[in-house]
Amino acid sequence: MSNYALILIIVAYLAFLFFLAYWAERKHRGKLVNNPYIYVLSLAVYCTAWTYYGSVGIASQSGISFLTIYLGPVIAMPLWIVLMRKIIRISKQHKISSIADFISMRYGNNRPLGALVTVTCLLAIIPYISLQLKAVSETFALVSSNNSYISSGILDDSTFYIALLIAIFVAFFGTQSTDASLGKRGIMATVALESILKLVFFLAIGIFVVYFLFDGTTDVYQKASLTENFQKLSSFGGLENGFNWMFTIFLSFFAIFLLPRQFHVAVVENQNINHLKKAIWLFPLYLLVFNVFVIFIAWAGNIKLPDTVNHDYYSLLLPIQEGNTFLTLLVFIGGFSAVISMIVVSTLALSTMVSNNVIIPYGFIKKLVEGNPEENAKNIKNIRRIAIFILIIVAYFFYILFSNQLSLFSIGLISFVIIAQLAPSFFLGLFWRRGTAKAAKAGMAVGIMVVIYTLLLPIVADVISPDLQITDKGLFGFSWLRPTQLFGLEYLTPESNAFLWSMSFNTIAFVGFSLMAKGNYRERNYAEMFVHNENYENLQEGAFVWKGEAYVADIRRLLNRFLGETRTKRALTIFNRKYNISEQEEKADARLINFSEKLLTGSIGSASAKILLASVSKEKPISLVEVLNILEENKETKATNKLLVEKSEELSQMASKLQLANDELLFQDKQKDEFLDTVAHELKTPITSIKAASEILEDDEMPSELRQQFLKNISKDTDRLAKLIHDILDLEKLSSDRTELKIRSGKINKTIKKAINGIERIAEQRKVHVVFEESDYLEGMYDEDRILQVLTNLLSNSLKFTDEEKGMIKVLLEEKEKEIAVVVEDNGRGIPEEDHNYIFEKFYQSKNQNTKKPQGSGFGLAICKQIVESHNGSIWADKTVTHGARLVFTIPKTI
Repeated sequence: MSNYALILIIVAYLAFLFFLAYWAERKHRGKLVNNPYIYVLSLAVYCTAWTYYGSVGIASQSGISFLTIYLGPVIAMPLWIVLMRKIIRISKQHKISSIADFISMRYGNNRPLGALVTVTCLLAIIPYISLQLKAVSETFALVSSNNSYISSGILDDSTFYIALLIAIFVAFFGTQSTDASLGKRGIMATVALESILKLVFFLAIGIFVVYFLFDGTTDVYQKASLTENFQKLSSFGGLENGFNWMFTIFLSFFAIFLLPRQFHVAVVENQNINHLKKAIWLFPLYLLVFNVFVIFIAWAGNIKLPDTVNHDYYSLLLPIQEGNTFLTLLVFIGGFSAVISMIVVSTLALSTMVSNNVIIPYGFIKKLVEGNPEENAKNIKNIRRIAIFILIIVAYFFYILFSNQLSLFSIGLISFVIIAQLAPSFFLGLFWRRGTAKAAKAGMAVGIMVVIYTLLLPIVADVISPDLQITDKGLFGFSWLRPTQLFGLEYLTPESNAFLWSMSFNTIAFVGFSLMAKGNYRERNYAEMFVHNENYENLQEGAFVWKGEAYVADIRRLLNRFLGETRTKRALTIFNRKYNISEQEEKADARLINFSEKLLTGSIGSASAKILLASVSKEKPISLVEVLNILEENKETKATNKLLVEKSEELSQMASKLQLANDELLFQDKQKDEFLDTVAHELKTPITSIKAASEILEDDEMPSELRQQFLKNISKDTDRLAKLIHDILDLEKLSSDRTELKIRSGKINKTIKKAINGIERIAEQRKVHVVFEESDYLEGMYDEDRILQVLTNLLSNSLKFTDEEKGMIKVLLEEKEKEIAVVVEDNGRGIPEEDHNYIFEKFYQSKNQNTKKPQGSGFGLAICKQIVESHNGSIWADKTVTHGARLVFTIPKTI
């Protein structure tokens, strides 16, 4: 394929990525952009050109040891649901935008530490970016008609222009906001698409090799087994090789947490912490699928291609050899996708780290303090854009100088070894409060020096001074100080050797310095917040200790310069409402300092935020004793506040109950008043009638028939008055246990029939059907007159509440172990839910009657209750009945 055609395809592909990123930025809240699958696919930025090409190269020469780079992340993923959740929560709370900010903040926003982490990441990632450029250059040469990997001049090198296009892409979509902690949805959408493309195209070449060039996996295996070094390629090696496996797995385990691009996609770009649930199984599955055909492509290349070709590019050379241009182009685009996604995310993360932890705090902080919001936003964006271009240009020159000496696999492992130097301060800092900033800096510095001596020095020596004696004879001529075989461990690879000793000295230095000297109060603040996340939200506010003098007006002016007046006003309004602080408050406290620091961290980094706040406040040093006292006071205050909240909730619940009880008492009082009115009316009516009839009877000339009628009325009203008085007295006697019951064994069936006979005439008049579902004759211990009174009352109530002509009343008997239950049920209007608890009270009359004014005195059910309870029984209304009413009472059974 011609150079121009291939360049045109590359430009068209990059233009498509520009369009996709632009669309995703505009639809950043949509489900197509913000979902767990995009998050998981963005994590696949881990699979770079090293994975796409280098894995095949190492598999063709060292066998299945290529798997160690993927076993580490697979082992790490189950821990993400706990460990990464903690990291994400802390980062979101503090608006952390990079791993440098994360480590720096853990140790009290230490500016030199943030700069050291940034430099470490630059040392690790610039060679890694050059690895990607090396892959682009070499694959471009293979696919096109260009036979040279590196052009004679920069201006003639297509790789240089591709690197510039990538830099423009990152600069445009990665710096639209000054707040680096905000997600870059456009870039993440392109990374997710590229993760799909590189996987699909790599599987395509795998299928082509196994099922078109060969007759399946068995055929590949059988033919590969005839090659000279097949035994080595298909075995794990001995115990010594096992140590190399172990160290490489550790390297990849740390890398999935610590690589700036992995921290960025996993932490900074996380929009929903629940996406981790999908990531812990889907990402390992992605890695598994990606590596299914690696070993078969490696074997196929060893069989079909000459040993003089670059083994890293077997996946391209095999379709080229077969003349399959289309598949060759697909494989190239897949590898190009792996390159772009890595460079884009890495330069985005590194540019943020460089601007926030090196350039701004060490050179531009004064200018930003004096600028206005628009100027500051423009300056911050320009700093990051310049950093992006410088990073890619430096990586390009590293590729020019060292690409011939190193394979993709070697460069990748060097980067992993360097980035692993962050591990002790990162992981121990999450779980060990004693770790200090000095210890973190000492550990990293020692570790990097060991890496430089054991790993980088031999590489640089080969390029600059091939005759340097130190690489062969060791420092000062001591063989046990040879860089690649330090302390005489000859069986370790150079990368494993460097990792073992750098991590050992790094960890010893970190732990040793932490134990020798305690950190200052700021380090203690953030140690509390990072280590103890059980009560996470409270710790974010209560564990921050600050002592000094600051004014709200000064802080507001500072925030205005970076956030603008609108955002600042909104943020401070939310803060004041949250803590119930007056808008007129003049002095700032620790909470406002903490809050303001978080706001600034997203834009300029934690180190610069600390410097800026120090410029408008007078902070006083705090002794460790004071820190402990303040933290103890905070704990006590929070405990007191928690107790007060609990008591307040209890009082609120009690107040609600008291209100309900009061409403009920008022209702009962009203019922009582209505009852007394009813009783007075009932007493007054017959008395008035008797008095009127008596006065009429004084007329001597009254006809005898009329006189007889009035005498009957007097007699009837007298009986009514006597009954009412009897009920009142009867209820009073029953309530005070002064009634003597004549309890004896009796047949309850007969008593029920007597009660039915008593109301039968009224039932016939109302055309209400009364049924007694009689079972075996049951005998109980009861006073028949009193139980008859209960039954008559219950039956009368049922007649009162059932409709004429449609009414149905049933009486049932249920035999139990020691008692008999008598049931009276009807299909009437039923008992309202609010009446269930009160129908047996003295002064209660249901509002659910068939008449506008309640009938009767309201004594009936109250008397029933007293009678039944005097028999050691119970009476209740069945609440489960939804149609009609069902009242049940029990009496003891004859033994």
